[in-house]
Amino acid sequence: MSVEWILTLVLAGLLGWAIWAYNRLVAKRNRVATAWSDIDVQLTRRHDLVPNVVKVVSTYAGHERDTLEGVTRLRSQALATDSPAKLGQIENELEALLSRLLVLKENYPELKASDNFQKLSEQLVEVEDHLQFARRFYNGAVRDLNIAIQSFPDLVVARLFRFQPAEFYAAEPPQRRAPAVAGLS
Repeated sequence: MSVEWILTLVLAGLLGWAIWAYNRLVAKRNRVATAWSDIDVQLTRRHDLVPNVVKVVSTYAGHERDTLEGVTRLRSQALATDSPAKLGQIENELEALLSRLLVLKENYPELKASDNFQKLSEQLVEVEDHLQFARRFYNGAVRDLNIAIQSFPDLVVARLFRFQPAEFYAAEPPQRRAPAVAGLS
């Protein structure tokens, strides 16, 4: 074998690896986008239910004005936010306030007896379950993409084609998150 032939084989091998790595990174990036879409669907369902919950609760428990206004304010902030990390924080607050609204049924027998409230409560619980699964899938897809982008030798292709790390959906309050590991960022 001549040197030219060996060099051609090495270059063909490198090119084949680069194509394979690029396609893998694209697949991971698309998986993140698909997972985000799943979260967005569930958040849209939740946001569509919020005005109905507020309306029903305000009919029976009008003096819970602070909670009702907080839910409405957070819904508006969530609709205007694009950052997954920021949205996770807002949605966490919204989830806490919605939970407070759902617990109000214990203090208001008329609210507890309301068919509308019962149906809305069931729908919200269903949305929360689906949202939890969507969050986990999204964060797993983000983790896989970020590891691939930051791991050698794939980081060579990732930097060459300007792949960017994705942002995690941070649904937990900061005090419940795992501590940062020294030396890592």
